[in-house]
Amino acid sequence: MASRNDIEELIAKVALGDRTAFAALYDATSGKLFAVCLRVLKNRSEAEDALQDVYLRVWHKADRYAVTGHSPMTWLITVARNLSIDRLRAKRSCETDLDDAGELVEKRPGPEDVSIAASEQRRISACFEELPPDRAAAVRAAYLDGATYQHLAKRFDVPLNTMRTWLRRSLMALKECLSR
Repeated sequence: MASRNDIEELIAKVALGDRTAFAALYDATSGKLFAVCLRVLKNRSEAEDALQDVYLRVWHKADRYAVTGHSPMTWLITVARNLSIDRLRAKRSCETDLDDAGELVEKRPGPEDVSIAASEQRRISACFEELPPDRAAAVRAAYLDGATYQHLAKRFDVPLNTMRTWLRRSLMALKECLSR
């Protein structure tokens, strides 16, 4: 991905009508901007049309971008998101009520939630590494893949009650590890 300075420089050149810079800006940013359009519009064809409009707007309004210390991607993403929301609103009928506004709210977890989830994932993975490999595999198969105790007993070639004991003791060990 192009750096912040590269994108700012490309936008400045686009403002001067540089078609090569415009193509480079498109190559560097279109994937992210398409994802923004697709997330808002939830329709690939609509998102492709919106993306084309985004770049038309960027071509015509690049001179309005001011280097303020904020990321130039923020400006581009804002253009893409606002244009996509405008398209979504235009597509809806006039009888849109206030409940529909809730559809425009971001439903993905925020940066803090993503960071916390990643930290928890690392903790869980570290605890799984403390288990013997066959026990860790059995726990994953039982509780993540939905394998039955009988299936696991056959897979690991142990008696059914032994498998139950493995799983119970492994869960207790995981619980103890996670509580540290």
